[in-house]
Amino acid sequence: MVKDPVCGNDIDDEKIDGPATHANSGAPVTDPKFGTKRYHEGEWYYFCSMSCRQRFIASPARYVGAGEEK
Repeated sequence: MVKDPVCGNDIDDEKIDGPATHANSGAPVTDPKFGTKRYHEGEWYYFCSMSCRQRFIASPARYVGAGEEK
């Protein structure tokens, strides 16, 4: 389990990274009801919804490092 950096919800990253089917183009396709992810500056970030993902994309500096001990 990982935390969504935007809203703090727990995300089951194994379901997002689990077995995927492939689109006609060959790209992996996962079921969005489990959440989504985005690669940013060398690290994968997981989100509970596309809404949280879009908020992250708009302002990643606001969320990078969220919830980490400093």
